[in-house]
Amino acid sequence: MKILIVEDEPSLREIMLRAVGREGYVVETAATFAEADARVAGYSYDCILLDIMLPDGNGLRLLERIRELRKRENVIIISARNSIEDKVSGLELGADDYLAKPFHTAELLARIRSVLRRGRSGGELTLSLGNVSLAPEGRHVEVAGRELPLLKKEFDILLYFMQRPNHLVDKAVLAEAVWGDHADDADNFHFVYAQMKNLRRKLAEAGATVGIRSVYGFGYKLTPPQSE
Repeated sequence: MKILIVEDEPSLREIMLRAVGREGYVVETAATFAEADARVAGYSYDCILLDIMLPDGNGLRLLERIRELRKRENVIIISARNSIEDKVSGLELGADDYLAKPFHTAELLARIRSVLRRGRSGGELTLSLGNVSLAPEGRHVEVAGRELPLLKKEFDILLYFMQRPNHLVDKAVLAEAVWGDHADDADNFHFVYAQMKNLRRKLAEAGATVGIRSVYGFGYKLTPPQSE
């Protein structure tokens, strides 16, 4: 899962980056309204940690932009301005939660997990498709009730597809979603192909009734049992 941190204060941004990154999320950052606006317009995120007070704009306006673009990102407003007006305005604009500074990183991580569960997972702790079940929070996968050990990126890829069954996913979109900024450094997609090959092999060997098939010239699609 991919998180965007929008925070102009360098030391706090670094603390948040390290704390969230240790949880296994792909993390990107923005220090200004303009930088955040460009990232939101060009990329998709599972959760955005949004500071209200930015040097070149108001975070609430960025929240409006997210909704104007019909984005589905979960948003947690983070601000030192702990007024009821800010909180109400943010929630009315579609924010999922509000966290006042100063805060403990443990609470921040708990809030992230909470909104992610309520978001793409529909509030459920486990995603299930065919005989495959995946628990995002515990990073645990089972096939027909038996644990399927996966490496970190293999798990991230499977989670991305389990949230989008039967959706055609461009390999560049997949790379950006799972690898974040590091995907831009690659001049080919060999790292995607290698991880995908291993994941598909492990699913097949475990007897999974779902499969990730290649779509020539485009990318991949997770195929549920009823569509096979």
